Amino acid sequence: MESNNKENIASDLLKAQTHIWNHIFNFINSMSLKCVVDLGIPDIIHNYGQPMSLSKLISSLSIDPSKQPYIYRLMRIMTHSGFFSQQNVTDNELEIEYMLTGVSRLLLKGNPMSVTPFVQAMLDSVLTNPFHQLSTWFKNEDSSAFETTHGKLFWEYIAHDPIFNRLFNESMASDARLVSNLLIENCKDVFNGLESLVDVGGGTGTMAKALAKSFPQLECIVFDLPHVVDGLQGSHNLNYVGGDMFQEIPQTNAILLKWILHSLNDEKCVKILKKCKESLKKKDKKGKVIIIDMVLENENENINEVVETQLFFDMLMMVNPAGKERNKKEWIKLILSAGFSDYKITPILGLRSIIEVYP
Repeated sequence: MESNNKENIASDLLKAQTHIWNHIFNFINSMSLKCVVDLGIPDIIHNYGQPMSLSKLISSLSIDPSKQPYIYRLMRIMTHSGFFSQQNVTDNELEIEYMLTGVSRLLLKGNPMSVTPFVQAMLDSVLTNPFHQLSTWFKNEDSSAFETTHGKLFWEYIAHDPIFNRLFNESMASDARLVSNLLIENCKDVFNGLESLVDVGGGTGTMAKALAKSFPQLECIVFDLPHVVDGLQGSHNLNYVGGDMFQEIPQTNAILLKWILHSLNDEKCVKILKKCKESLKKKDKKGKVIIIDMVLENENENINEVVETQLFFDMLMMVNPAGKERNKKEWIKLILSAGFSDYKITPILGLRSIIEVYP
């Protein structure tokens, strides 16, 4: 019996060590993913048109000849993580053939719903370095670890770094393409009957363009900071307007807030929602605010992987723009604090939900 107890203790210790090690080295998966994207490996395999042997893949890469033997090891961990599948597995590594999976098809640059820009922006050192300062941030008065690292607030930094600003805008546009496709296909009722819509913080207008095209009767305005929309050209039912959402929002009978509120603290969210209410009141008492954001602890999202992803995003918001992901109770508190009377939450966009808010 004593021997069994010792074996169980040893087994538990080793399991605990493995658990810790896996979390220590989680970043290796992320950086390996960034590497295959930067090297263009998904597109190379896709363009080949059939399962691609390691030897052919290596010959297609623009890498130093001395690094060729290491590609197998990169592909091995990415295959383990589900980004590639393989066939013809033999003792000769060079004969192993690789294929794309449903996941890696979202990494193709030619895919209209490609998430490649999102990968490159989120794993850029501008956003990853603040995590090294997380414990320091807990001991100081800065609003975020991003401010501790860079000496500026998130949005201030972006406005003064044109290279990262472009990278960040491209990442948001790529996400908007994916979401708009699903939104228009599965949630048409949300927009039916609307005459006008303002996409607050709409960036370069990816979401608004898709809505304007799918709903020709809908007058769309992309509303963002002047330096974001400067020089952008609209169409017959799409216009760009520069301004500050904390000051005034153009009058409309619908306002879209896609992935805006989660990057802000509660006080700023209430302020923006109040500005939304003022805009709707001036235009149409039957208007609404359409929020696209995560709702934590949703009863329809009990899959561990989904919960983990949402918690990752909550930490990302805390560390960089000083925002937060919210559960249903927290969303209701914001909505009521801003003076709205009713709401409807529809968990239909995977990790995110549509929250319709009524005056």
